[in-house]
Amino acid sequence: MQVSTVVLYGAAAAFAITSAYAAYFDYKRRSDPNFRKSLKKEKRLHAKQQRAEANAQSESQRERLREAVRQAQAEGFPTDVEEKEAYFMSEVARGETLCSEGPDSAVEAALCFYRALKVYPQPNDLISIYDKTVPKHVLDLLAEMLAVDRTVISDDETGHIE
Repeated sequence: MQVSTVVLYGAAAAFAITSAYAAYFDYKRRSDPNFRKSLKKEKRLHAKQQRAEANAQSESQRERLREAVRQAQAEGFPTDVEEKEAYFMSEVARGETLCSEGPDSAVEAALCFYRALKVYPQPNDLISIYDKTVPKHVLDLLAEMLAVDRTVISDDETGHIE
């Protein structure tokens, strides 16, 4: 026997076994009510696990954002006009660089934009600019940061920023 014949017979046997298993599975699925119920139950359980995992991941990300905002507030922000301008420009540039690196650095990019927003004299105007220029996933993270620190928007109404 040649090698090609052996390979052909092996491939035919593998195909036959796979086809037989598929036919058996289909027969069980169609005819056995307990098997159908167990498949549905496994599907529901898998979906429930997926939801729980997604909720845990989003809660973890929210906690990371809260911690990042607290850390940024603890570090403080410049008070001098020139320092604020230089700080703003460096944070925006750093945020844009991090955005271009991809979604893995989205939290850091959002934090940079948050810091820039904190020193900008009119945050509402800057938010509308961010709306047009910053990627949506980073903008969503920034919105969550702003939800944690409401002083950015509320201080704008009184005319100053912390």
